[in-house]
Amino acid sequence: MKKFRITELLISIVSAELVGAVSALLSGGEFRGYFETLNKPPLSPPAWVFPVVWATLYALMGYSAYLIYLSDNRGRSRALGVYISQLAANFLWSPVFFGKMSFIGGIVIIAALDILVAVMMILFYRIRKKAAIMNIPYLTWCLYATYLTVGTYILNR
Repeated sequence: MKKFRITELLISIVSAELVGAVSALLSGGEFRGYFETLNKPPLSPPAWVFPVVWATLYALMGYSAYLIYLSDNRGRSRALGVYISQLAANFLWSPVFFGKMSFIGGIVIIAALDILVAVMMILFYRIRKKAAIMNIPYLTWCLYATYLTVGTYILNR
């Protein structure tokens, strides 16, 4: 087990947060206006909820990945590889859905993200249960985002 270092923990959290920030920037920056023009499915939250929730989830993701990084478990590299893959899928969703205004592309990406997050959680659980449990809100939110993405597609095609 590696020694805990606050600097490395902060790097892990900030790196995850940057994924969301850069993704939002690449989405064109005007997605809030575009979001407001869309017909949304029932139970859709107001726009201000999304950045608050995502900032929290990215922090949890970064912290959980750091817990895996600290481990000497031989499955660590694979688990962190899946973590990076799900971050990449997460990164792509906003530029595709909002930037390219592609509902189908958004659905494909969010479905892949759901699977990758579930696999990541399984791999994390095998190494450190706490790291997996920390991602339950993330998986829950991704599934909710899938509902919103599909519902938005249906209501706006």
